[in-house]
Amino acid sequence: MIYMDNAASSPLRPEVLEAMLPYMRSVGNPSSIHRDGRSARRGVEGARRHVASLLNADPSEILFTSGGTEANNTALRGASGGRLITTSIEHESVLEPCRAQTRPVTYLKPDGSGTISPETLDESLSEPATLVSIMTANNEVGTIQDVRALAGICRRHGAIFHTDMVQAAGKIPVDVRSWGVDMASVSAHKIGGPMGVGALYVRAGTELEPLVLGGGQESGMRSGTENVAGIVGFGEACRLARAEMSRNVPYVSSLRDELVARLLEISHSVLNGHPASRLPGNAHLAFLGVSGEDLIIKLDENGIAASTGSACSVHTQKESHVLRAMGLPAETISSSLRLTLGPQNTAGEVAEVAEAMPRIVSELRSVSPLRGRYGF
Repeated sequence: MIYMDNAASSPLRPEVLEAMLPYMRSVGNPSSIHRDGRSARRGVEGARRHVASLLNADPSEILFTSGGTEANNTALRGASGGRLITTSIEHESVLEPCRAQTRPVTYLKPDGSGTISPETLDESLSEPATLVSIMTANNEVGTIQDVRALAGICRRHGAIFHTDMVQAAGKIPVDVRSWGVDMASVSAHKIGGPMGVGALYVRAGTELEPLVLGGGQESGMRSGTENVAGIVGFGEACRLARAEMSRNVPYVSSLRDELVARLLEISHSVLNGHPASRLPGNAHLAFLGVSGEDLIIKLDENGIAASTGSACSVHTQKESHVLRAMGLPAETISSSLRLTLGPQNTAGEVAEVAEAMPRIVSELRSVSPLRGRYGF
């Protein structure tokens, strides 16, 4: 299987598994003061330092969670106050908590590339708002936002700025301190770590109410016995991502560029998202006249794993809210495909996919009810 669905989840790195194994065999609770408990606590705090280093944060500002969804919910539901501003292209783990709010929520619209204009945010903040939540990079089309500019506007208007960094952290350089971010959500399994672990960065001094109450773990901000092995694995994944960033970004970008160039040779194909300001591994394209779902099935039959968009909401079978918000035509939305690469992918795999895709698209177009419209 050629795996090109890294935005949904990335393969667990062997080094990460190796780091986790001792803690999977241990019974120590990090809240216990005996030897096994102290060993577990050292593992958790070591991981906290690695996550903080990846984000350029202080370890005391890292709050471990069960994943990016919980981190986003904690940020949005824990920051009380007045109006909330977000965008219409956020992950559902931001949009659903926003819909559940009793306070006013403003949804900013992107341009056709999925970019949120800083000027649009500035204009919206002409009326007071307590919290702004705008993702660093889009999980579907990979468009990267100017977080530094957006955070600066929020600071000038006195609003807390939260960003969903789940798709960005570990894949591109991020810096919560110099960017002026107040809160940021991150996840382990997007960067070679285990599933079920994430974190929320909370800048010192940011007021936030806990989402989960109980034993007072994570400095009272997230109760429940810590997932020690998972947290240790997350820390190791962050350490590796930071150490290999300067090599991985250009490597994965070059694979992506080659794949996109080859696939755009197919007639009636379109690249979705920003052509330049996008995640290194993201190739989101539309092959007009073909159903994206049919493409995924055919690719799977040919040993290639891909997706149409967010794996977290694929069971709903809804039209992509991201592509719709970008103003793309219905036929483009329905024929879109997301291929996302990681550092484990190879040039040979890119070549195999690029060779298989024209044949697969041609087969599907030959039976498409839209073939007359496009002349194929």
